[in-house]
Amino acid sequence: MVERRCWLMKTEPDVFSFDDLMARPGRREAWDCIRNYQSRNTMRDLMRVGDEVLVYHSSCAPPHVAGLGRVASVPRPDPTQFDPQSPYFDPKATVDSPRWVLVDIDGDRALERPVPLDEMKAHPALQQMMVIRKGMRLSIQPVSPAEFDAVVAMAKA
Repeated sequence: MVERRCWLMKTEPDVFSFDDLMARPGRREAWDCIRNYQSRNTMRDLMRVGDEVLVYHSSCAPPHVAGLGRVASVPRPDPTQFDPQSPYFDPKATVDSPRWVLVDIDGDRALERPVPLDEMKAHPALQQMMVIRKGMRLSIQPVSPAEFDAVVAMAKA
């Protein structure tokens, strides 16, 4: 049996929101422009097609989990690293030796209601979640299946 893997993926809703994801053709979008080595390594080495995703809106009031998605592709080079016009251009990246990857994410469904960070911080089952730790800025974080299920249940409450 395949181990269930879950992730929390942050996005700023004024740049790209969960609603934007759901409006894309096929409800699929490349999760590009990640420029953190730990998050890159997570996408490259740990994510699998079918893994579950909590789509989290950061840099907004209040920060919250907005919806659910799934990893929909294997990692591949992020083309923004090769584009000199892109703010995510990396002059050290080459086609033969790319530095940054992306995966596609499929939007699954919006939550019945957003789950704000403050509620997550107050929930006893979520005390080990990385997103509630002070100073945790990683844009892609592992989430245990129990934590994932607790967040989904909170959206129904």
